Amino acid sequence: MRTSTPASSLRTHLRSLGPWWTHLTVVPLLAWPLFLLARGERRWELTLLIPVVPVLCFLSKKTRKLYVGLYPIGLTAALYDLMRFAKSIGVSTPRVHICDLHRYELALFGITCGGVRMTLQDYFYAHPVKLLDFYCAVPYGTFLYVSVLFALFLYVRDYIALRRYAWTFFAMNVAAFATYHAYPAAPPWYFHAHGCVVDLEAHASEGTHLAAVDAALGLSYFRDLYGRSADVFGAVPSLHVAYPLLIVYEGWGQFRGLGRALSLVFFLSMLFSAVYLDHHWVIDVLLGLAYASAIHLLSRFVFGSRALVPLVRVPVGSYGR
Repeated sequence: MRTSTPASSLRTHLRSLGPWWTHLTVVPLLAWPLFLLARGERRWELTLLIPVVPVLCFLSKKTRKLYVGLYPIGLTAALYDLMRFAKSIGVSTPRVHICDLHRYELALFGITCGGVRMTLQDYFYAHPVKLLDFYCAVPYGTFLYVSVLFALFLYVRDYIALRRYAWTFFAMNVAAFATYHAYPAAPPWYFHAHGCVVDLEAHASEGTHLAAVDAALGLSYFRDLYGRSADVFGAVPSLHVAYPLLIVYEGWGQFRGLGRALSLVFFLSMLFSAVYLDHHWVIDVLLGLAYASAIHLLSRFVFGSRALVPLVRVPVGSYGR
């Protein structure tokens, strides 16, 4: 009788999870945080990938299925952090858009207050409302967590929808990152802090409204969250509004009445917050919605044709709701 050894059992287990090449997908998710640790950088959200990724990938078929579903989101996190080493590509003083965007915004969406023509961002910058600061801080402080929690919801509810959502999330971010370098654009807070002067060494800011929330709470949450962004001139398009719209698109068929209402409230709150908090022009917001809509439609076509080869051996029937 043939005796099973630990090595043979491991090989059998790995074969049951998928083809050998699928196991190599952990490399980019582990290599990047390990590289940062070697540099002496400790980013908790990336360091967390080091234990979590191998467990999800190799523990069992169920965890592998979750790993495959969430993989594009993990890839997005690593890519976003990597972008800080390429932040100067395509970004130079003559190419940065500041006052021209302000002029477009003024012409298209400007208001008149006290006989003075101004943008909505100009008005809110000069007339902050403490209650609105705190209200708008909620979607701006939670949108990443909400995006991941929605992915977990889809894992339980509809696995095909999860994979479509996650790859759309990734593609949308890649398209936005490329746009940041093809069309570098300053956000409203930069215009209000620096005027039309391009400072390539400027640090990202949370803006005055979120800074007031941090000060009132005695925290540095928003300063830490937004202050370390590598894309100071990455206002166009707005991913802040793209993420909630993607949740509405993918969640509408999954949610019931309350879920639909909450997803719409979150989306509409983010639309207002992006403008009120001085982070985006209305132009940025509209382009963010266009990016999310176009890439969502494309992913519907791709996944509708079942064109993608699954990275895990899961029966097709278990992909459903």
